[in-house]
Amino acid sequence: MNRTVVIGVGNEFRGDDAAGRVAARRLRDLAPDEIVVHESSGEALSLMERWAGAGRVILIDASSTGIPPGTVQRFDASRAPLPSLYFHTSTHAFSVAEAIEMARSLASLPDTVIVFGIEGGSFEHGTGLTPAAEKGISEVLQLIRNEIS
Repeated sequence: MNRTVVIGVGNEFRGDDAAGRVAARRLRDLAPDEIVVHESSGEALSLMERWAGAGRVILIDASSTGIPPGTVQRFDASRAPLPSLYFHTSTHAFSVAEAIEMARSLASLPDTVIVFGIEGGSFEHGTGLTPAAEKGISEVLQLIRNEIS
């Protein structure tokens, strides 16, 4: 139960919604061997399967709350639901918040659940990230390196 799992969530074909997945790809090359890094479309059961047996999970997802694009928010969802303003909607099937609460109700939530949100600027159809999302990814990678060290 000491294992750390990092999961980047997103839809690669909706602009900045891919930020979580891109961050996970970049982290995979930097993370120590004992850190497991996954990408996910955000489907609730898939997320729960990926973090099964982990003591700590770190989720990275794009957010759309109206704050400046590229802003990074950190939330500890271990003991309480995510604030309703964040991660309440999704371009994937379920939102990250819904997956966390489903796992909590099933008593399958890891002891520590940290969620990093990268505020997106564009969620239009297509690939490629805005410069603001790229900046947010760089910040998230540094924050996660601090978190896991």
